[in-house]
Amino acid sequence: MFTRKILVVEDEKILASNIRNSLQKLGYSVSEITNSGEEAIKKVAETHPNLVLINICLAGEIDGIDVADIIQNRLHVPVVYLTECSEDKTLQKNQLSEAFSYIVKPFIESDLHFAIEMALYKHQSKKILHEEKQRLRAIINSMGCGVIVTSTNGCIQMINPIAELITGWKQSEASGKNLVEVVKLVDKDIGETIGNLATYVIEAGEVVNLPENCIIITKDGKEIAIGDNIAPIRDPNGHITGAVLVFQDITKRKQTEAQLIHNAFYDGLTALPNRVLFLDRLRQTIERSKRKSDYYFAVLFLDLDGFKEINDRFGHGIGDDFLVAIARRLESCLRGWDTVARFGGDEFTILLEDIKDITDATNIAKRIQDSLRLTLNLNGYQLSTTASIGITWNFSNSNYDEPATVLRDADIAMYRAKRQGKATYTIFS
Repeated sequence: MFTRKILVVEDEKILASNIRNSLQKLGYSVSEITNSGEEAIKKVAETHPNLVLINICLAGEIDGIDVADIIQNRLHVPVVYLTECSEDKTLQKNQLSEAFSYIVKPFIESDLHFAIEMALYKHQSKKILHEEKQRLRAIINSMGCGVIVTSTNGCIQMINPIAELITGWKQSEASGKNLVEVVKLVDKDIGETIGNLATYVIEAGEVVNLPENCIIITKDGKEIAIGDNIAPIRDPNGHITGAVLVFQDITKRKQTEAQLIHNAFYDGLTALPNRVLFLDRLRQTIERSKRKSDYYFAVLFLDLDGFKEINDRFGHGIGDDFLVAIARRLESCLRGWDTVARFGGDEFTILLEDIKDITDATNIAKRIQDSLRLTLNLNGYQLSTTASIGITWNFSNSNYDEPATVLRDADIAMYRAKRQGKATYTIFS
């Protein structure tokens, strides 16, 4: 697989250098680093990078937004914005706060990697979709997506074979019907039925994209995710003569996107939340505790005792199966709203939200120890373990502001438990 080239546009030299190092560690090639918008546009045209990472508040005659607009819309290269805050007014003003279009500084390498990969994926998807739409418009009857043409009153004139297949309506049945009788659309984000888009675009005289999470309810009541747009049809004189709805089944694309997101936030072996998702939930919990003085939470840092010996004696296959079984046991010890994550290797972290006091956390630690001691039968082997558990909670440090601080204290407590002979828990003090 070829190495993707990235152009970095950042006027802070130290930050730009750090970004270069991070990108190279992640396996990307940094084609150039530039600190001006004008130079960035020139470099994109010369070097043809796969993606541009750009400071949204770039100094110079052309700001970061204008530069990015030229790069994306004229040079057709995807852009990820670097910003100081996700609530940045520049983001909101320019409607750039959609998922994966920006990354907030400072960031960790995994976040950077995810943002870049998602931007590349979305760009590739849009590129493929655009090329397909251009080709399909030429010969409507052989199009690979649904096409429905309406008259100026919003009634159906023509429906192509793909549209028949998706909607469940035949041309003979659909002809003359109002568009909303055949194409029943629902915006899943807000749970509302969408009205007759044909009459809307005819009145507005503009193309309308279907909502991001749009479904069509077929004739037999099945729900299918669809995407694309509806546009007014104009004659050679510019007069609107109707509307054309172009759509396609994007179920597979949605599944692929969901899988990408799942892979980014969940451990591939145990299916537990991973470090990224755990830190995000912990960060939200910290913010919640700041708003409510009586809102307590606890974090347990858990390290399995003797897991290395199991791996060495029985092999990594049994070791992996053992970790999966342990993950299920940990889940069974928690309440429905708590979070258990695999932090790496045989280390797990647990977030207990809305607890009354430290007793709630210690009771769960005891429950975990009791559960881990129960014998597991894996491939004929009888295995069990214990754990060293470190516990911290926000009453012990009411000034917790960062997830890293909470984890540091829980980790310190866990190592104290190790030194005390393992198979126990220690509360950070």
